Amino acid sequence: MSDIYQNPLVSRYASPEMARLFGARHRILCWRRIWLALAESEAELGLPITRRQLDQLRRTMEQIDFDVAAKHEKRLRHDVMAHLYAWGDVAPGARGILHLGATSMDVVDNADLMILRDALVLIRDWLANVIDALARFARKYRGLPCLGYTHYQPAQLTTVGRRACLWAYDFVRDLEAVEQRLGGLRFRGIRGATGTQASFLALFEGDVRKVDRLERRVMARLGFTKAEPVTGQTYSRKVDADVAAVLAGISVSAHKMANDLRLMAGMKEMEEPFEAQQVGSSAMAYKRNPMRCERMTGLARFVISILSSPFQTAAEQWFERTLDDSSNKRIVFAESFLATDAILRIVTDVARGMVVYPQVIASRVAAELPFMATEDILMAATTTGKSGKGGKRGKIARAGDRQALHERIRQHSQAAAREVKMRGRANDLMARLKADPAFAAVDLDGALDPKRFVGLAPRQVDVFLREVVRPALARHRKVLGREALLGV
Repeated sequence: MSDIYQNPLVSRYASPEMARLFGARHRILCWRRIWLALAESEAELGLPITRRQLDQLRRTMEQIDFDVAAKHEKRLRHDVMAHLYAWGDVAPGARGILHLGATSMDVVDNADLMILRDALVLIRDWLANVIDALARFARKYRGLPCLGYTHYQPAQLTTVGRRACLWAYDFVRDLEAVEQRLGGLRFRGIRGATGTQASFLALFEGDVRKVDRLERRVMARLGFTKAEPVTGQTYSRKVDADVAAVLAGISVSAHKMANDLRLMAGMKEMEEPFEAQQVGSSAMAYKRNPMRCERMTGLARFVISILSSPFQTAAEQWFERTLDDSSNKRIVFAESFLATDAILRIVTDVARGMVVYPQVIASRVAAELPFMATEDILMAATTTGKSGKGGKRGKIARAGDRQALHERIRQHSQAAAREVKMRGRANDLMARLKADPAFAAVDLDGALDPKRFVGLAPRQVDVFLREVVRPALARHRKVLGREALLGV
């Protein structure tokens, strides 16, 4: 163990793939890819850059000496120049053609966009796996009745599968938002100090077409198809703010799902996976604490809490640029992506292994259903015949005294509720109604079939999976089934 602070997002939570994207080596390799793409494109457009110089850059691309770069930076107080010097040290023949016409943001900003793009792809792929896992769960439990809650009070019934669809739909929205950001992500461009391309115009002796062709060639080499139409020295920091908002949105979705699961775990209806040797509490050996969901909510809260920083950074930029964005951006973006990556891996693991306890769910439904069934019972009691088989109402022959029957049900309901609340007894409303001659013609047992009270929930699950989830997952089939390995 190191005696120096280690970021737990790296050491405990995020995937190695995401951590590498924001690592120093990957960042500098992106810088070097840009420098090489710029030199190659300038050579193709007639600048005096030799094949030998380009070959030397290609051979030394991955020879990064961070100690040497640190010594240069201590002297120069400029990280881009420090790494220019460090590359020049191992490729001396090409030192003079590196960074021709460029400003630091031609390198740093475009590299950040490359990292941003790759990080969003990882997030997109995990979102697809989350949605797939929730869809499978929803399909399995599409028709299992359970209590619905409004204001955390028992309301009408829903199904376990339909509740999972509510979670899944939030993540579908997040997936669409990520796809939108990826589709709209543009190259910052090769623009020079204030975005006017004046240095490149001078480099090509006023040839505007060559300046345009240079940018297109560099952009294509780095995997972009469009560039920002106008920039200052930097691309607009609203791009960063918009991406941060997407990550915060994902965190909101995960937090909501995790809270629901934690509440259901307390009611013993559902819970997250619990491993054979997992310890819930150091003191209370019987406990099965919802550790994964609690970790999920903690990380989600962190991502949501730092959302204001990129927006403040975007607002604070003066004219063509100021440097107060740099230090903030390095911390906020790396940690937002690392935390979101960790969150989605946890959600995937939880969604694939959620445990359902149907008997507990049924017992809670049975405890509340008599109260919910009173409206149907009242309607059936106002007809001359019994309700049809299976609880279906028969044809109404004449109206009964609805108000009098309503009052009898109200009195029985209140009495049953007192037994439950004051004495902790089971709900005996049905027994009371069966003993009342006014309800002798009603099929009270049939009135308590939970499936009669879930409305169109099972059908809504089917339609949602077919019309919303299936098209979303069809775009990302190749990434489904990734193993969601969790940290400690």
